[in-house]
Amino acid sequence: MFSIRKTALALAIGVASATTAASAQELTIATVNNGHMINMQKVAEAYTEETGVKLNWVSLEEGVLREQVTSDTATGGGQYDIINIGMYEAPIWGAAGWIEPLEFGDDYDVEDILPAMRAGLSHEGTLYAAPFYGESSMVMYRKDLTDAAGVTIADNDSWDNVKAAAAAIHDPDNGVYGACLRGKPGWGDNGAFITTVANSFGARWFDKDMKPQLDSPEWKAAADFYVDFLSTYGPPGSEGNSFNEILALYNEGKCGLWIDATIAASFLEVDGVAYAQSPNAGNPVGANWLWAWALAIPAGSPNAEESQKFIEWATSKDYVQAVGNHPDFGWGSVPTGQRASTYALPEFQEVAGFAAAEMAAIESAAPEATELKPYTGVQFAAIPEFQEIGGAFGQEMSAALSGAKSVDEALAAAQSAADAIMREAGYY
Repeated sequence: MFSIRKTALALAIGVASATTAASAQELTIATVNNGHMINMQKVAEAYTEETGVKLNWVSLEEGVLREQVTSDTATGGGQYDIINIGMYEAPIWGAAGWIEPLEFGDDYDVEDILPAMRAGLSHEGTLYAAPFYGESSMVMYRKDLTDAAGVTIADNDSWDNVKAAAAAIHDPDNGVYGACLRGKPGWGDNGAFITTVANSFGARWFDKDMKPQLDSPEWKAAADFYVDFLSTYGPPGSEGNSFNEILALYNEGKCGLWIDATIAASFLEVDGVAYAQSPNAGNPVGANWLWAWALAIPAGSPNAEESQKFIEWATSKDYVQAVGNHPDFGWGSVPTGQRASTYALPEFQEVAGFAAAEMAAIESAAPEATELKPYTGVQFAAIPEFQEIGGAFGQEMSAALSGAKSVDEALAAAQSAADAIMREAGYY
């Protein structure tokens, strides 16, 4: 992994010497391979027709995207004109000078972007990445199955009640698993979900002195619960599942409930889905995450001006209209969680039964530092070292889920790795 402290000089040298960037009439865009990003490739054909700018798409799985974009941006590699990053990277990379500040015209209406998204993608009031879509997390469950089993799932329910509901609808002989949850290793994969569970148990990544706390009783309780819950009521091979894998399982009718990104609701094809706010074990603060997949420009890009024009279009109100009116997509497929105006559109309201639950989750997410956790972030800690720490943690939790390690062994290894990284970085 690349550390900001270790790569500042490399960045300066790399940006100055980059010679492989595309011409101003050709942009290379690195994106995550999620549904809205894939749709953008089709919708953006109209942008090319209107402007003549050719768009080269590099669509990558989430973990691979993070690794490649971090490496290329940190060293000034110049492979990409536009990069897909999120709330973790944007303020840190903006402060370090890795990405360009964004300024748009009055018609863009930056005030229409949801406040939580603007704040999370800014540093000291300057926007460094524009949200393509935003999200929190919530429960998405098959109400036909819960009704048949005589169980309910309430907003902010207890984990014990949610586990009991999963047990009641678990029917593996007929191909239905009680709960589908992220198990694939990565700080933004299994780490994101497990952290929200841990938050709700009262755990934290670091104490006030920024010393790792993965050996705390709260982390132990949360990790034990997660591994037992998913091992008992999840589908086989859960340690390989993240967003796209679970979405496919859900749409095949194999998941009774799924706790994940609110944006998933746009892509669910099973009838009778109901929604509830994320469960907790007594501490609701941090039980649901906050994230945006956003577009940014690497510092020193020779095509920064043309890149900014594209980002302004792709994150605008006009883009929402383009998706809503597109013959291949429609209003149920517009990117959400980024603009307040989207939720006011009658066409969107008519098809988006999830809208109220999604907005409630976004508005209740709590990324600010608190007395309990001295860092910004819900499912991550907004420090440069977290990417490496979270990656190591995700690998250990995947090993625990697969049975290769005990939960105690996995947490001890993750704690040791986190402590070494923080000591080397000079936090204590």
